[in-house]
Amino acid sequence: MTEIPPPAPVDEPAPGLAPDAFGEVPVAFQDPGYRAAVVDLLGAIAYGEISAFERLAEDARLAPTLRDKLALGKMAAVQFNHVEPLIARIAALGSEPMQAMGPFVKPFDVFHAKTAPRNWLEGLIKAYVGDGLAADFYREVAAFLDADTRDLIIASLVDAGHSDFVVERVRQEIVEDPRVAGPLALWGRRLMGEALSQAQRVAAERDSLASLLAGGVDRPGLDLAALGRMFTRLTENHAKRMAELGLAS
Repeated sequence: MTEIPPPAPVDEPAPGLAPDAFGEVPVAFQDPGYRAAVVDLLGAIAYGEISAFERLAEDARLAPTLRDKLALGKMAAVQFNHVEPLIARIAALGSEPMQAMGPFVKPFDVFHAKTAPRNWLEGLIKAYVGDGLAADFYREVAAFLDADTRDLIIASLVDAGHSDFVVERVRQEIVEDPRVAGPLALWGRRLMGEALSQAQRVAAERDSLASLLAGGVDRPGLDLAALGRMFTRLTENHAKRMAELGLAS
């Protein structure tokens, strides 16, 4: 009697990588470099959300009224609620979330130490301009990712409309005392410069993030001209936010 050979072993998909309708793992995740870059990016965003939560909670102590404290508390809660889905995705990709966030603790902490607000209004500007710039950058990078990761990142950047409070409050303060506009405009420019410098340093230290923009497997790369256009868009969005606040950029 002829023995029937056992079936050939089937490669198991990596943790968290659901096969498509044809039983295939998404092409992008077959590239170990892409997977490492996604974990790095999610780690950076997750710790950024934790850091923003801590900063907003601390800034609430400077708030002049209970209404202002409540508004900042709500903004902080929104940031914190974004963390769990991000670290769940990191774990699903087979990585340890605390280790994934670890390399970004010092860069974020250094940035926040350099840009510690001296008063209530500077804290509001930082919450609006700084977080807005980071969100713009992550949205730009998300364009190079697989659909599931892209959707998760975009969802993590939603502010639930709480930033409208910042615009209203800063404009009110400028109306009441126009002299604050000049120093706040300078503060906004400083935040922009520090944020871009910090992002460049992080990208230079994390090869996986730099390679993400260069493309690979089924993903197109970003040439120097496209990179220049991306930074132009970041700068233009910053100018729009400053204008919404009633400040020159």
